Amino acid sequence: MFQIPTGREARKINQSRIAGLLSLLLFSISPLLAGYPPIQDLVDKAEEHASIVIEPGIYSGPLILDFPITIDGQHRVTIDAGGKGSVVFIDTDGATLKGLKLINSGESHNDIDSGVQVRGNFNVIKDNIIENCLFGVDLQQSNNNIVRRNKISSQEHGLGQRGDAVRLWYSFNNRIEDNEIINSRDMVVWYSADNIIQGNSGTNCRYSLHFMYSRYNLVENNSYYHNAVGIFVMYSDGIIVRNNYIGHADGPTGVGIGFKETSDLTIEGNQILYCASGLYIDISPFQPDTTNRFKQNLIAFNNIGVRFLNEWHGNVFRQNQFVSNMTQVAVGGAGSANGHVWEGNYWSDYEGFDQDQDGVGDTPFELYRFADRLWQNVDDAQFFKGSPMLETLDFMERLAPLSEPTLLLRDPKPSMIPLEINLEEAKDTTNVLLKLLEEQKQTQPKDTRPRF
Repeated sequence: MFQIPTGREARKINQSRIAGLLSLLLFSISPLLAGYPPIQDLVDKAEEHASIVIEPGIYSGPLILDFPITIDGQHRVTIDAGGKGSVVFIDTDGATLKGLKLINSGESHNDIDSGVQVRGNFNVIKDNIIENCLFGVDLQQSNNNIVRRNKISSQEHGLGQRGDAVRLWYSFNNRIEDNEIINSRDMVVWYSADNIIQGNSGTNCRYSLHFMYSRYNLVENNSYYHNAVGIFVMYSDGIIVRNNYIGHADGPTGVGIGFKETSDLTIEGNQILYCASGLYIDISPFQPDTTNRFKQNLIAFNNIGVRFLNEWHGNVFRQNQFVSNMTQVAVGGAGSANGHVWEGNYWSDYEGFDQDQDGVGDTPFELYRFADRLWQNVDDAQFFKGSPMLETLDFMERLAPLSEPTLLLRDPKPSMIPLEINLEEAKDTTNVLLKLLEEQKQTQPKDTRPRF
């Protein structure tokens, strides 16, 4: 009587089918892999829930994990996909991948060729190096996974043609922690909730972190330096962004933290330095009767401290520091920022006094718009921002206004005492990221594989 195979027998049959398909797909594999033993053969011999230590060396990929197992390379094992497909595919729950170097994925954006593709729950990917892989770690419909202490870089393409370092799609309750990301495109979170993203660093990327339609995520203690955009939150409510360092998003459209149609946000304790725009706000908060709360952030040395794309309402700014931004606040479309709450913020250009020594200015801080209304209202005129002509005109307007200036905002209780945020610590963070970038340039091997 015919019997349906079950358990380990069924798994072996399934693996043989997968291997057959892979042999057809990978018949043109790079000659560089001809002498490397396939890593899959070693794993197929293991039992479920086993923990195996791979012998040091270079192995050919791909590696498919379809049962729970721990793979430990002890930082002496390299898996090379030879420029075809993904290096590792995890299609199970409860697997652990650690101490490996994963290199040379394919170049297909449609197939999301990655260092690691995850399609399961409760997996751990930690302490790996992912180099010359289009995407780093891709999680789709995968929950309760841990991606920790990995070093991830993409392939040598233009910024928009690289893959994402970490990509979450419809995935929940994952922890993305302490990863070092250099020369990738984005870390992107799509349709995903209740994830924790903390302790990561990102350099030379497009979006260090990008949310799309994702709610109730925590972003904490990350360091993002020299990227086109630090963090951008789009159509995502209930996000907490706390104690992050973001510096030198200083391209023409560089943004420290940006918001588009997002509500119920908590933005607290962040340091946003040397960006084209520190905060960029577009129709946020979006949901009726909601607020976005900005508290105890340091927004310093930016071209524009806070940039509102249009006149809006519902944001609350309390106990923030606005220090030496060329323009503290700008509002497009001839609008004002009076629809928001401004209270207890420190303004480096406040000219009032504190005669009763209570730490609060005796008079409100009021920010007016004079000739700078030209570049704030007319996009093409931004080219002349900071030019001698426009600066002279603005000075004359402030000295003897030819027309009534626009009140942009009023802080009734400006703080006279800046919050204790350690600028030396911020400088140290910048130096660490610069060192990582320099090490990456020196150690990353050139891709000499033949192109097909």
